[in-house]
Amino acid sequence: MEKQHVAPIKQVIWFAIFNYLGTAIGVISTLFIYPKNKELLGTIRYIDNISQLLCPVMVLGASQALIKFYPALDERHQKQLFNYSIVSVLVTSLVTFLGLTVYAHLSTDPYINLVYFAFPVAIALAFVELFKKQLQDLQRIAIPSLFEKIIPKLILPAAFLLVLYGGATYNHAIWVYIGGFIFITLFTAIYLFKYYKPGLNYRFKTLFGEISRKDYFRYSLYALAGSLGSLLAFRIDGIFIPNYISIEANGTFSIGSMLASTLQIPAVGLFALYAPVISAYLKDHNLTELNVKYKEIARLLFFIGAVLYGCIFLGIEDLFRLMPDYNKLKDSIIIVEILGFSVLINMATGFNGEIITYSKYYRFNLIAVGILVALNVALNLLFIHLGYGIAGVAWASFISMTIFNISKLLFIYKKFGLLPFDGKFFKMGFIFLLAGFALYILPQLGSHLFTLIYKTTVYAGITVFATYKLRLVYQLNVWVTQALKKLGIKQ
Repeated sequence: MEKQHVAPIKQVIWFAIFNYLGTAIGVISTLFIYPKNKELLGTIRYIDNISQLLCPVMVLGASQALIKFYPALDERHQKQLFNYSIVSVLVTSLVTFLGLTVYAHLSTDPYINLVYFAFPVAIALAFVELFKKQLQDLQRIAIPSLFEKIIPKLILPAAFLLVLYGGATYNHAIWVYIGGFIFITLFTAIYLFKYYKPGLNYRFKTLFGEISRKDYFRYSLYALAGSLGSLLAFRIDGIFIPNYISIEANGTFSIGSMLASTLQIPAVGLFALYAPVISAYLKDHNLTELNVKYKEIARLLFFIGAVLYGCIFLGIEDLFRLMPDYNKLKDSIIIVEILGFSVLINMATGFNGEIITYSKYYRFNLIAVGILVALNVALNLLFIHLGYGIAGVAWASFISMTIFNISKLLFIYKKFGLLPFDGKFFKMGFIFLLAGFALYILPQLGSHLFTLIYKTTVYAGITVFATYKLRLVYQLNVWVTQALKKLGIKQ
């Protein structure tokens, strides 16, 4: 039994390493390169937001259907399902391009020409999403993250430097950015087909003899609607800010959003790895094991997220004070704090989205996402109208995301009787709150560097030690015990 868990654990570790390496590169770029040209950053972020919205349309729910229907198929039909997904993405991409062309001719949006830059990025993202889902079934998530997280983090600052010091135009920089995504798609495809040989079986009549065509398309359309709604809700800021505030403000918000997103790296890896496991538990009606994993992963992610968020909250002001571009970075601090807390809440609620997505109640995702979109749009318009600027946009995202997560928690409890919280969870919450408050009110030292080091180090030390000694997170105690054994230290 232990051997079955070795590969996934290694995959999560390497996934986290590659993601944090990419994040480190991204943070350096965010602090030292991107503030030098916020207009270019805002433009590329606008392209990214459009491509992220186009991607689910091209995928048309095919990637999630791979996870949903895999447990019910034998190997031959699983390969047919994968081939069908490729054909589906190609056809929907062509239809999407025709629709975009018509829309571009009719629209009066001043940034409409940027959709032509977004389209190739969206195609790349669609195939990468499909390939990644297939690799999840193979329990191989680490290497794709190397391509996906490292290449863009290198390509984007390179594009900025070309504009800043090489005399390149904005269009040249954007094409360099697009080229990075094309390489990611090629590398991910090569890696997938090294381990997976789907063959050239494109006779799909036998596939839909095994699964209902009606069920497949119904699930895919609901998955599409849910994905579109989620992305619209999460990316709406990148559309509102350029049109209602400014393209430069979009760059400022982007810096804060990038830094806040570093918190969710462990969650992304674990959610990806456990998606096939959750699907199998639900197919077998194994709610006992599902409940154990639900609570276990929620505690682990809350622990990791709370340690990281506490360090960011306590140290970000002093960190930015050490930067040469503090005046260009300071407006992003409030964004990091608000969006970071939103990410923490999402991590603490565990894989509630995955439970709903792969259950027979997947339609609820559409309702929840609809509420999220409506709330986010309404709150964005309200806060911008009231003059709160990008801080208001961040608060709109936080409030709508919190309500979104609460609605999913209540639904899962009603339908399955499951909650990710227990006594250990709330003990951890008290420890983090107390430690964070104590360190926050402690006086500043004469140096921003020393203040940054002592506050974050003491906070992390207290919270990790208390969590370990009280045995509140099983995985933490296992990791510490193994590390002490390797060092020859007896407990």
